[in-house]
Amino acid sequence: MNPNKRLLSLDVLRGITVAGMILVNNTGKCGYNYAVFAHAKWDGFSPADLVFPMFMFLMGISTYISLCKYNFQYRSAIAKIIKRSLLLILIGLVIEWFLTAIDSANYFDLSQLRLMGVMQRLGICYGITALLAVKIPHKWFMPLAIVLLAAYFIFQLFGNGFEKSADNIIGMIDSAILGSNHMYLQGRQFVDPEGILSTIPAVSQVMIGFVCGKIIIDIKDNDCRMLNLFLIGTTLLFAGYLLSYACPLNKRLWSPSFVLLTCGIAALALALLLYIIDVKQNKKWFSFFEVFGANPLVIYVFSCIVGGLLVHWHIHTAVFNNLFNPLFGNYFGSFMYGVFFLLFNGLLGYVLLKRKIYIKL
Repeated sequence: MNPNKRLLSLDVLRGITVAGMILVNNTGKCGYNYAVFAHAKWDGFSPADLVFPMFMFLMGISTYISLCKYNFQYRSAIAKIIKRSLLLILIGLVIEWFLTAIDSANYFDLSQLRLMGVMQRLGICYGITALLAVKIPHKWFMPLAIVLLAAYFIFQLFGNGFEKSADNIIGMIDSAILGSNHMYLQGRQFVDPEGILSTIPAVSQVMIGFVCGKIIIDIKDNDCRMLNLFLIGTTLLFAGYLLSYACPLNKRLWSPSFVLLTCGIAALALALLLYIIDVKQNKKWFSFFEVFGANPLVIYVFSCIVGGLLVHWHIHTAVFNNLFNPLFGNYFGSFMYGVFFLLFNGLLGYVLLKRKIYIKL
């Protein structure tokens, strides 16, 4: 496969993931939400918990594909890696600042600015994975990812790291380094879902995606490519499920079992779409998600900013109370608001795709 050629199945899965992230972030804003779109409160697993780790897995694949253009040469790629990583982190901080500022009406008060977040985690994990990719042999990636997960598990095991309490070592480190005011919800949930220590297993997530990216590029036969993805996906899925008996599935802690399970699901989903779209050429049913997958970061950032403004101006409640609730009731009406907001964001993606504009960092 030519690394410069876009893989439609990858764009579609990325689009499904971004669409899922937008739905999860907005369906519950009207006060009602189906369980499928709500994150697990602590231990456990919900379909909503899959979207962000799947996006990180796909970013690992994209990292391999993008670095192929530099032949993984340190001197050629280092400037690009540092620039992209810092830009992702900066965008995340600007989003957090903007959403905090419009609520407080004070654009210069940084006392409650959340320092970590979705974009910041993407930037940090991308930077670490990409730097490793140009410095160490790629055959070490999967063993190193497992070692990082094992080390994190041991740290949790001996640091009360599975408990929803102030004694949790994960939350204690977040609080000590970031400060409670700079954590998610000012630390009221004990740990930051995108905190410092939980970034370790998140790096493993991207590294596993990187390994799958290598499979997609290096293996030329589609049947062999899909078989490898199915084998990796099935192995990771069962490993994550079995490990969950000793290490609970937990998105907020980004537990090792959670990493393995979500990577397994992502690899299996990609293998299935690769077969349907790129082998069988059944493309027309997935064009909707291609709209979101061609420019995922732009659409996600746009949805965060616009969604925050709609909440700040109480437009979301006005639309829900006067349109969706009378027509569809509480829960389905809240879901339809999320769908409406998703389609609104899709208009941006549609315009960019039709004009063949692909905005990258």
